[in-house]
Amino acid sequence: MRRVLLFACALAFLPLAAKQTIVLELYNDKGLMGKQVTEVTNDNALTSTTELSWNNRRLTLEESYELNDKGYPVNVTVTGISAFGAPVQELFSVKDGIATWATRADDGRASIADNQFYVAVDGMNNAALVRALLKAPFNQIELFPQGNASLTKVKSKTLTNNGEQQVVHLYAISGMNLTPQFLWFDDQGYLFALNAGFVRGIRSGWSMETFAQLKAISEKAEQEYFADLSKSLTTPISEPVIIRNANVVDFKTNQVLSNTDVVIKDAKIAAIGKNLAKPAKARVIDAKGQTLIPGLWDMHGHLSKTDGFNYLAAGVTSVRDIGNSPSNMEDIEKLYRQSYLGTRIYKAGFIDKQSDYSAGNGITVATLQEAKDAVDWYADRGYIQIKTYSSMDPSWMKELAAHIHKRGLRLSGHIPAFMSAEQAVKAGFDEIQHINMLFLNFLGGDKIDTRQRLRFTLIGEQAKDLDLNSDEVNQFIALLAKKGIEVDLTVSTFNSLLLTRDKQVDPEYAAIAEHLPPLFQRGLKTATMKIDSAEQDASYRAGAAALLTMTKKLYDAGVPIIPGTDAFTGFTLLRELELYSMAGIPNIEVLKIGSLNSARVVGQADSTGSIEVGKVADLVLIDGDPTKNMSDLRKASLVIQGDRMFQPEKIYQSMGVKPFAPAVQL
Repeated sequence: MRRVLLFACALAFLPLAAKQTIVLELYNDKGLMGKQVTEVTNDNALTSTTELSWNNRRLTLEESYELNDKGYPVNVTVTGISAFGAPVQELFSVKDGIATWATRADDGRASIADNQFYVAVDGMNNAALVRALLKAPFNQIELFPQGNASLTKVKSKTLTNNGEQQVVHLYAISGMNLTPQFLWFDDQGYLFALNAGFVRGIRSGWSMETFAQLKAISEKAEQEYFADLSKSLTTPISEPVIIRNANVVDFKTNQVLSNTDVVIKDAKIAAIGKNLAKPAKARVIDAKGQTLIPGLWDMHGHLSKTDGFNYLAAGVTSVRDIGNSPSNMEDIEKLYRQSYLGTRIYKAGFIDKQSDYSAGNGITVATLQEAKDAVDWYADRGYIQIKTYSSMDPSWMKELAAHIHKRGLRLSGHIPAFMSAEQAVKAGFDEIQHINMLFLNFLGGDKIDTRQRLRFTLIGEQAKDLDLNSDEVNQFIALLAKKGIEVDLTVSTFNSLLLTRDKQVDPEYAAIAEHLPPLFQRGLKTATMKIDSAEQDASYRAGAAALLTMTKKLYDAGVPIIPGTDAFTGFTLLRELELYSMAGIPNIEVLKIGSLNSARVVGQADSTGSIEVGKVADLVLIDGDPTKNMSDLRKASLVIQGDRMFQPEKIYQSMGVKPFAPAVQL
């Protein structure tokens, strides 16, 4: 790794900021999704407006920053509407060394040092911070109320556009996320371009060809950094490994085999038993009575290039990506195979019909024939499934399902707007994404436009009133069971939508919040949905309870449940499984859902998903017993993925996360 990414660059000189307007255009696969307009008055004042539109999300933020002579905020205002509709109102001010702030996450009044920089909870404009970092000693700043940020200069490039020259700089910014952000800025420290997987941004007036040049440079720098980090966190397995004294979860008997040895050879499980002979040259790992489970699966992921760090630290060794940019997916597969910490990937191709609410991801189509062509494109490139989205035309679905099945793929997705879940099943769906779609079968049927946020708000407003023991609910669940329709529940994600309140930690992450960096902790205390009254609050909480009741009812009826997240990678999968246990599903069955049953859905149950001789050695050692306490899943001490081993403690430490258990000695 180049030294430039390991040490802070020298003190930077910034020219004085002239009055100017800076427009950053933001794109997804669908096209232009929004803009950020920054108005610079002088060195001590800037405002910005950010507007983003994708799927059914509509985000608008107005930000105002008044800065002191050092470039540190003395007055900050952020107002607007969050992506899911929650109102944003944030104020910060400093007077006589005392900071006062009121945000959705917290309120406070405290002394602030001259060298502390306030970061807005809901802010999206980073110009003031970057300009301050460029002038700070060693390009490091202490954040207020907690945290630290640093900046490293990676590369500079001179661009030309219609005779205009622009020098831009690639900076790696650390401390704002679990991994560094690589972003392009101009000479004055204002954002010029970004490449964030689903979202791409470039200064207005500059072409996507220019963006492609910058993207190639930033990706090379990112790959060097994360490849080096991945290598340092990986222990290759070149000789046999014997794990001694483990309590092995055995799905054949639904028992835990105490004090059992497991031999791994050539990336597979070679032997299981008590007091096994040590193979020649074998590495011995003493489990000391910890629990050995199969590697876990997230069946609803939207992978980014660095998600492998979170996933492997959590014991998730396989992910079904259920909707991504095809080019992004190609890059991720290559990186996970060659140099990054990464999971095994099973790909679903994403298709939506063009509309104001289409997701802007995957392939967007206008006709049934274009949808069929998209299916063929995915099938020819190794995708195993098609996921369709909310803007799809219901009249297409039966014919499209037949074409998907003819190509040997499965069909899943959101239920299209103006179509019921029952109609979708009868049209040929093999799987349904999200538990809310089951409720909407009764709360709206084929009469509502679920492209909009109704698909979330109706759950909060009406799910509690649905009689889950009614004949119509029982008949629908019986239909799902009879046809073997898998349901990718994502209960935890909907709990976050329904239960998070301002100034309270999202209950889905309450067990891990104190392990996360300070900025992350603040972000977990902001409501997602707009909750206006105590009555509405109670209704949304009752709606969340109904989700768990439905989960257990599906399980009892024999409907195949698969665990997906659609949220914070790694951590959310563990919470999802914890919720299944809380719903009343036996823990051993929950572990099956999180491994063997998931492998079965993608046709891999014969080769992985359980601890059996001959299967791939995807294994997780837990410093606890999840067959008795599902929360113990967070205490992974060792993760084995075929011919590689990882110590979660070290992965978490590399991201600034406090580990949940000490690593097993290798």
